[in-house]
Amino acid sequence: MTGKQHTNQLINETSPYLLQHAHNPVDWYPWGPEALERSRKEDKPILLSIGYSACHWCHVMEHESFENEDIAKMMNDNFVCIKVDREERPDLDSIYMNAVQMMTGHGGWPMTMFLTPDLKPFYGGTYYPPEDRRGMAGFPKVLTAIADSYKNRRPEILASADAITAELKKGDRFVASNELLTTEVLNSAFSALTGSFDQRHGGFGGAPKFPPSMTLMFLLRHHKRTNSAQALEMVETTLRKMAGGGMYDHLGGGFARYSVDARWLVPHFEKMLYDNALLTRIYLQAYQQTKNPLYRRIAEETLEYIIRDMTDRSGGFYSSEDADSEGEEGKFYVWTRSEVLDLLGADDGEVFCEFFDVTDEGNFEHGKSILNTPQTLEEFAADKEMSADALTRIINAGKRRLFNVREQRVRPGRDDKTLAAWNGLMLTAFAEAANILGRDDYREIAVRNAEFLTKELMRDGRLLRTYKAGQAKLNGYLEDYAYVIEGLLAVYEATFELRFFTRARELADTMIDQFWDEQDGGFYFTSSDHEELITRTKDYFDNATPSGNSVAAAALLKLAVLTQQHDYSNNAVTILRALRPAMSRYPSAFGYMLSALDFYLSEPKEIAIVGKLDSHEVRSFAEEVYSRYLPNKVVAASEPGDEAAAAAIRLLIDRSSVGSTATAYVCRNYTCLAPATTAEELAARLDE
Repeated sequence: MTGKQHTNQLINETSPYLLQHAHNPVDWYPWGPEALERSRKEDKPILLSIGYSACHWCHVMEHESFENEDIAKMMNDNFVCIKVDREERPDLDSIYMNAVQMMTGHGGWPMTMFLTPDLKPFYGGTYYPPEDRRGMAGFPKVLTAIADSYKNRRPEILASADAITAELKKGDRFVASNELLTTEVLNSAFSALTGSFDQRHGGFGGAPKFPPSMTLMFLLRHHKRTNSAQALEMVETTLRKMAGGGMYDHLGGGFARYSVDARWLVPHFEKMLYDNALLTRIYLQAYQQTKNPLYRRIAEETLEYIIRDMTDRSGGFYSSEDADSEGEEGKFYVWTRSEVLDLLGADDGEVFCEFFDVTDEGNFEHGKSILNTPQTLEEFAADKEMSADALTRIINAGKRRLFNVREQRVRPGRDDKTLAAWNGLMLTAFAEAANILGRDDYREIAVRNAEFLTKELMRDGRLLRTYKAGQAKLNGYLEDYAYVIEGLLAVYEATFELRFFTRARELADTMIDQFWDEQDGGFYFTSSDHEELITRTKDYFDNATPSGNSVAAAALLKLAVLTQQHDYSNNAVTILRALRPAMSRYPSAFGYMLSALDFYLSEPKEIAIVGKLDSHEVRSFAEEVYSRYLPNKVVAASEPGDEAAAAAIRLLIDRSSVGSTATAYVCRNYTCLAPATTAEELAARLDE
């Protein structure tokens, strides 16, 4: 017995989001045969509600409507009600979000969709208030109208559903261009991005403003390729402004999902694993290029946040943290001036408040302030005629004090399910951080996560989507395969343990077998043996996360160089050719794909190291490689005479150490430079 007045079919789910609704008076079902069969048997339309745990307006609609007994009765009497966690079922979310956008011109969550029993959408929207409000129809009025139309105007409903479904099936169709893939595509994309860049605050466009991690990755590559000062300035302006804004958690590390304003001040306070993985990577890459210690600090603080608050004892990473605590958005994160002065004392508190923009009026709601830094520490110290060291001591001591006090507050809710795809993104971030920063602790975390993914989220060579409380389930999607493949390749480069490369290649072969479209090219979002839905989509756009096709293309291009198997690159090139016109015109939607194209059009450095893998010499070679920003490279290493490694990674064939000394080879486009036996010699080869 639960002790709750109501318990519905969601009680047996593992998703925290679905469990949040398990005691609604709505007779919710999870998506599955039972609910779908009931809809067909009773000839009732389906009310499909899709959201996620960290979604603020999802919580609002639940409280206003799904906990309301009268509204719940209307839902139960007229519909079969299905609740879906979009993070568990991105296949359903993608299809029906496209339908909502087609019907209304916009989308978002919570998504509210009405389907025929054969799953065709005929009406939908996002959030509905419990009564008519500001030009929006109240949810009861919508429910009444839909139920009446389904009963009395069935032919019109069915005709509309057929037409919408037909349009959905036309989507995601890109035809390969006959034009060659050239750097002109990259140059056109860069030119287009300059037009929407916010010179003052960084980022692109106005409010709300989302962290453009993948676009920044492309811009940094553009700077590397062309030496464009403008491209680097666009990257650095954005990174500095985001790091100084309220979107960054100055006490605990990590970034919120987005800023509601154009200057990164007021965040929507939810924290997502994928944002922090992607942002960590671009800050690391910028640190490689510029050696600016700010970028290193932000990357390390973000990873420390993940270790402290978002890592399960199993080695998996959790999905997100809510914006709300105690029913109030941002309450966990904001401060009043009097709170800070009471904690730090008048003198240090005054300095701390001024540095972090904490005022009596506040910069948020109810006189509260979001910590942000309008000036750099050096600028502020100069204005106040303080030494930078003295200011640093005050700021660091104050941050520690406020953090410790904040830890006693009621924390935002945490979605503690583990998703394969998002773990793959964070796995890549930790592996790259281990190499770039020389952090063995990050390497250990990466290895542990890779082992977790390959043990707990794999069955019979196939990936599963989600894991919680010892239970893994749901077929993996394209993004699960692509992100985990990329992560395993990154762990291989961080450890040179062949098992990670082998598993990455096995998953790549499975991905091609299960997801590739032999007729038109590109990868489908779902596998060939996935549940049959009303359409089988392809995802090409890099939005909040990179598309599965983008990451697959990037990973396959690396595999092609390492294995010298050109079938991998053929798949990748087919994707790139299909997206050629779109990448030039709409670069902000293809940041990761453009980086994959940049890799393809370059002559990637092929770096092979032979020597005792735990030796100082091999470690010094790796440090030399990762001390510089070299985005277009592959790195492999083996012990002398390791035939298994050479058989798996063709780049290692015929590589031997010079004498008994560890040796590094740098090759490019089938041409190799003289072998290097010291770090200094390797540095010279890398700079050629």
